[in-house]
Amino acid sequence: MPTPPHPTSLPDVPRETFERLTCFADLLTRWTQKINLISPHDLPHLWPRHIEDCLQLVPLVERGTHITDLGSGGGFPGLILAIAADADVTLVESDRRKAAFLREASRTTGCRTRVIDQRIETLDLPPAPVVTARALARLDQLLDWSAPLIAPGGFAFFLKGQHAPDELTDAERHWHMTVERIPSRTPGGTILKISDIRRV
Repeated sequence: MPTPPHPTSLPDVPRETFERLTCFADLLTRWTQKINLISPHDLPHLWPRHIEDCLQLVPLVERGTHITDLGSGGGFPGLILAIAADADVTLVESDRRKAAFLREASRTTGCRTRVIDQRIETLDLPPAPVVTARALARLDQLLDWSAPLIAPGGFAFFLKGQHAPDELTDAERHWHMTVERIPSRTPGGTILKISDIRRV
């Protein structure tokens, strides 16, 4: 069972939000024993490696905004943003067992979410101000999926690892975009804020 941090170690997180995040973490831990939401080896590091990593996005999105989260899996980052940013989140997850977890976690934590259990390439959704994804695919593929889902003036947040520079170089061969690289507190991580996406 992962040990949650003390509430005072997350000074930007209100106590009620911390309690909802703890509820989410407990539920994810139980479900991970049955389905592969995260690696069992990651469970002891659930808070710093997954929850706190996603919490970095909270100050970057307007509170209550609508977000489309692609490949939501165990709820990262979409469900964390629904809890901590009071966002209205559409969670897209093609694995129906993971989608069932997302529905239960949303109900248990009282989030405003909609879970869509279908493949990303088959989506027919109205564009959203924000699109997010974490540990889903290379940037070139993410841009292909995300471009039609982002509303005019909107942007995407992609939480990436150490290969982000190489992925950007590859993607720039096929896409015009405005990129802001935001340093991550997670070792080796980078947050990419991308807007004005269009094919070359």
